Amino acid sequence: MADHVTVRTENGIGYLTLDSAERRNALSLSVMETVAGALSEFGRDPAIQAVVIDAAGTAFSAGHDLGEMVGRDAEFYEELFAACTEMMQTIHRVPQPVIAKVQGVATAAGCQLVAACDLAVAADTAWFATPGVKIGLFCSTPMVPVTRAIGRKRSMEMLLTGEPISAATAQQWGLVNRVVPAAELDAAVAKLLSQITRFSPDVIALGKDTFYRQIELDEDAAYSFTETVMAGNAADDEAQEGFQAFLDKRPPQWRHQRGGPSGSASGDV
Repeated sequence: MADHVTVRTENGIGYLTLDSAERRNALSLSVMETVAGALSEFGRDPAIQAVVIDAAGTAFSAGHDLGEMVGRDAEFYEELFAACTEMMQTIHRVPQPVIAKVQGVATAAGCQLVAACDLAVAADTAWFATPGVKIGLFCSTPMVPVTRAIGRKRSMEMLLTGEPISAATAQQWGLVNRVVPAAELDAAVAKLLSQITRFSPDVIALGKDTFYRQIELDEDAAYSFTETVMAGNAADDEAQEGFQAFLDKRPPQWRHQRGGPSGSASGDV
């Protein structure tokens, strides 16, 4: 453990655990730098097929560490928020899907972290908020992924009122993918991981990169870009293996697959 973050790997999955429960897993400068660095390390490891960000204690993350933000100079604040942005953008840059496993409250930059992850599974006891307005620090950087996840009106409501939303509302609004009873959170994340990691890691990485590259383009530009990507993908060995496996009615043999063939060749494209 370094800087209140525990890093481990298990069965091809990388785990980053925010591990300062007594501080409600505050995102200090050192924590964010550690998370970004660990994500980058996972991103360079072809044996890692997915990454889970979770937390110890009852809170997922209460956001920035206010204790280190009192009386600092402008240079520190610039460094702090640059590190926060780097952490969030690293989530999108690494080739593996990154899943937030949310067992408790996620507020401000903690809510931002959930929104920035590719997928999120929450316990039904979790709740979410962007309450910076209440302490005079508007949640300007959290609004970036939150608005992209839930839309303008809902995001503005969270930002302007600072009021929390429940896990059920977060799912309805699109901030999280799934909500389950707290006792079932581990199993729900494990199931999601099993659904993703049975496919080609190379194709998953291609798909994730393409998703974030096209999402902000206008429709014509998005189609132009994705046509090129899909044509290259179709000519690649992975797709050719998938096509043949489908026709042969057998599981495909992916290049970097762990534990033998596990993809399905029986469904439709």
